[in-house]
Amino acid sequence: MKTFLSVAIGCFILWSCTSKTEGETEQNHSTGQDRQLLTQLKEVKWPKAYREQDTLLLDSILGDDFQMIDDQGNWSDKKGELAWIKEHASTHDSFFYEIKRLDILPNGTAMICGTGHIFKDSVKTIYQSSNVLIKREGQWKAIASHVSGIKQVP
Repeated sequence: MKTFLSVAIGCFILWSCTSKTEGETEQNHSTGQDRQLLTQLKEVKWPKAYREQDTLLLDSILGDDFQMIDDQGNWSDKKGELAWIKEHASTHDSFFYEIKRLDILPNGTAMICGTGHIFKDSVKTIYQSSNVLIKREGQWKAIASHVSGIKQVP
């Protein structure tokens, strides 16, 4: 009887250490979906908003508390970014964003960092950026961006 009880307790301890709760399973599934949503947002939707001067799309991406620091150290907010894209049509031939880091934290915060690649005529320019997003009411909203290291590359 003691042996059976010891084995049963040991099995229970092992099971409790390795089994996932329903919430953990949902969280892992949600993180996979969130990763796809965030990748689509940063690689497709955000560049599209700037390229097409789509203030409605950019408005849906940026949180009301959004702030940005550009490569010169200048601060801007959501209102400033929306005004900027209204007045500045895209002049480059093509652009793509290369995500180098995408972290999603359990508290609903995400960090997307990477390199922007801009092509105009025969000149390639790159920049580095980091973006912080928060999931609010089921939607990811950018609250901070920082751009640095803008340079032409051979």
